Amino acid sequence: MTPVPALTQAPATAAPVRSDERAKLVDAARQFEAIFLRQIMAAARKTDFGGTVMDNQAMGTFRQMQDENFADIAAKTGTFGLAQQIEAQLAGRLSAPAGS
Repeated sequence: MTPVPALTQAPATAAPVRSDERAKLVDAARQFEAIFLRQIMAAARKTDFGGTVMDNQAMGTFRQMQDENFADIAAKTGTFGLAQQIEAQLAGRLSAPAGS
């Protein structure tokens, strides 16, 4: 049986990757993580534990903005690590520069 390489390592036979492609991959992975976290938080907010005096449309908008900001910060700092795993998985699929 052939051992599976670690998720964070690129294959040893992989061709060199252009840095602009890698930067785009990193950015896309972070954006995906932020969107994913927003969806999780939106689903969690749908849970109703009984209303309070402060439950209104303005507070709902504020919470949504707060959740979106949290998701963006978490994705940028790598708190959950989802973006790094996505990048590691997809980095091996990037094409080598033309003429290499």
